[in-house]
Amino acid sequence: MPLTLRIHTTAQGAPERLALTGTVSFQARQQAPEGDVSVFVNPAQRFQTVLGIGGAITDASAEVFAGLSPNAQADLLTAYFDPQQGIGYTLLRTTIHSSDFSSASYTYVQDGDASLASFDVAPDRVHRLPMIRGALKAAGGRLTTYVSPWSAPAWMKDNGSMLQGGALLPEHAGTWARYIAKAVKAYEQEGVPVWGLTVQNEPMARQRWESMIYTAEQERDFVRDHLGPTLAREGLGDRKLIVWDHNRDLIKQRADVILSDPEAAKYVWGVGFHWYETWAGGAPMHGNVAATQQAWPATNLLLTEATVERFDPSQLQSWANAERYGQQMIGDFNAGAVGWTDWNLLLDETGGPNHVGNFCFAPVHADRATGRVTFTPSFAYLGHFSKFVRPGAQRVSAVSSRSSLHTTAFVHPDGRLAVVVLNLGDAPLDYRLQVGEEEAWVRIPARAIQTLSP
Repeated sequence: MPLTLRIHTTAQGAPERLALTGTVSFQARQQAPEGDVSVFVNPAQRFQTVLGIGGAITDASAEVFAGLSPNAQADLLTAYFDPQQGIGYTLLRTTIHSSDFSSASYTYVQDGDASLASFDVAPDRVHRLPMIRGALKAAGGRLTTYVSPWSAPAWMKDNGSMLQGGALLPEHAGTWARYIAKAVKAYEQEGVPVWGLTVQNEPMARQRWESMIYTAEQERDFVRDHLGPTLAREGLGDRKLIVWDHNRDLIKQRADVILSDPEAAKYVWGVGFHWYETWAGGAPMHGNVAATQQAWPATNLLLTEATVERFDPSQLQSWANAERYGQQMIGDFNAGAVGWTDWNLLLDETGGPNHVGNFCFAPVHADRATGRVTFTPSFAYLGHFSKFVRPGAQRVSAVSSRSSLHTTAFVHPDGRLAVVVLNLGDAPLDYRLQVGEEEAWVRIPARAIQTLSP
C-alpha cells in the first residue's frame, strides 16, 4: 500500500494557518538528480524519544487569563491543549513562587522562617492554580508538568534580596531543598501532578529580577548533598530532576561537571537549556546541544524556555518571530532534544504584566481593556510540532539537499510519520520527498512551514 500523507501549511500572506492544503501519494523511489531539491527521510534510523511540546503558565499568564470572559478562557485552553481542536500541548512549566513575570515578588513562607512552618502556596490559588487545573482538563486530564525556582527567599541568600543574583547561603542549603520539596507536594495536594523540576532557572544570570547564581560545582554539590537526598527522603525520588536550565553556550561544561560525579548524576534525569545566547542575532548554538548529547547519551536534553524578547505591539504578526521558532525547534530536535517548552502562554497588550518591565512576546496576547485575543504566527509554528509530533514519537533521520529547506521527522509507535519542512526563502519550492523506498513531489510556499502526516 503506497504511503499517503496529508499536508498542513502555514505560509506568510495566507489567510489560514495550520491549514490542510493537500494530500500526496507516494510511488517507488528514483535516484534524485543532483539539481533537484530533495528531503530524505530514513525511518529505519532512529534517535531520541519525544517527551512533549508545550509552554509555561506563569503568574502573568494566569492574571491575564483571569480577566478574560469565560468563553474566551475556554477557547484559549482548547486552542492550546485540546489535541483535536487545538494544537495539543502536552508539556507544562510553572514557577516556584514569583518570577519576573509576576506582578510582585513573593514567597511561600514568612521572612526568616527556617522551620518552614508558615509554608503556604496561597498566592498561587488566586489565579495560577485555577488556570493550570483548566489546562489539565482541556488536555484530557494529563500534562507533563514541571516546576522551576527563580530565587530562594531573600533571607536565604548572601545578597539579602530575591533580585540581582546572589548565592544561596550554605547554612540554608538544606532548608531550601526542603522548601522545593514542599512546593512539589503542595501542588500535588492542589490537584496538579508534578512530573519533575529544574534546580534553578538561569543559574549564571545576575538579573534585575528574581535570580540566583550557582557555579557548576555549587549546583553539583547542591544536587548531590541536599536536593537529591531530600527529594528521595520525602518520597519524591521518582520526580525528574533537570540541571542547568540556562543557555546553550555553557551547557556542555555544566553537564560535564555535574554528570562526572556519580553521586550527583544518579539524581539527574536531564539537562535543560534556553535559546537566549542568540538574542543579539548570532547563530543558534545547536552544536553544543549535540555535543552534550554525544558525551552523555543516557541523559535527556530539554529546551525549558524560549521567548522573543523586547516586546513591540506593532510586531504581533511578525513572521520573523515565528520563523525563529520553526528554525530553532528543528535545530534542537535534530541535536537530540526530547522536548521543547515555550515561555508564557499568554501575555497582555504590553507584553506583561512584569514587575521589572522585562516585557516579551507570547504566542497569544490579550488586550485587558477590550478582552480581544490575538493569536500570533508563532502559535501556528509551534502547532506544526505539538499537534503532529506526539509524546512517544522517535526522531528519525531527515536531511535536505539544499540549505533553503530545514527539516526534521518523527515516527510514532503505531508507525505514523510526521515530517516538518521549513522554507525560509522568498520563493516557493518544489521538492522531492523521499521516505525509505518511496517518494512524492511536494510544493512548499515561500516563507512557510509544512507538516506532512497521515
